[in-house]
Amino acid sequence: MNASPDGFFATTRWTMVRNAGASAADALESLCGAYWFPIYAYVRRHGFSKEDAEDLTQAFFAKLLERRDFAGLNQENGRFRAFLLAVLKHFLANERDRVGRLKRGGDITHFSLDWQSADAQFQIADGAQVPPDAAYDREWAMALLERVVVHLGEEFAAEGKAERFEGMTPFLTMGKGEIPYATAAADLSMDEGALRVAVHRLRKRYRELLKEEIAHTLSDPEMVDEELAVLLGAFSS
Repeated sequence: MNASPDGFFATTRWTMVRNAGASAADALESLCGAYWFPIYAYVRRHGFSKEDAEDLTQAFFAKLLERRDFAGLNQENGRFRAFLLAVLKHFLANERDRVGRLKRGGDITHFSLDWQSADAQFQIADGAQVPPDAAYDREWAMALLERVVVHLGEEFAAEGKAERFEGMTPFLTMGKGEIPYATAAADLSMDEGALRVAVHRLRKRYRELLKEEIAHTLSDPEMVDEELAVLLGAFSS
């Protein structure tokens, strides 16, 4: 990514899609691959069976990837999250009457998605009885946080510190006063002072990656803090 004058991100995956440049298709496919579960879950919450929801999700992404007119669309204030939901609602309104004619393995482009785990995840999430739009935001936030943790884990693994990362991961969501440094230091065979420094760096890097991932879904990097507040607020709805 190109750095902006203030050191943040000038080019995001969403701006690449909107500008319809040479890398637009790859950028869009990357975004869709990252945030497909909230789409699938939203379709399920509108009364479609597991099988029909799988077909509709595949068809939706295939149709989305065929588009080349993103720059002229209402960009939902520059948020890919909101844009995708608006397009999905329109898609479902058009497809509802034709869902019975969708054929598995037909002429649509199929993505490699983990439908088995998606259904299990949906069954758990659906028990919360959250309105579909609010659930969509919550699941989007969960997908984003999961991507950040995976990325962070990959960085530690590349440095040969995968075991240390596994031991410190719970501290990402704990308050500073809740972290059992003495016990954790003994478990990780670390000096307590060294662990405190390591946790501080871990949390700092986590925040950096979180903002970077959010920026990829926005047309204006200046909106990152606002979008972060919205997504974190989804957990309290």
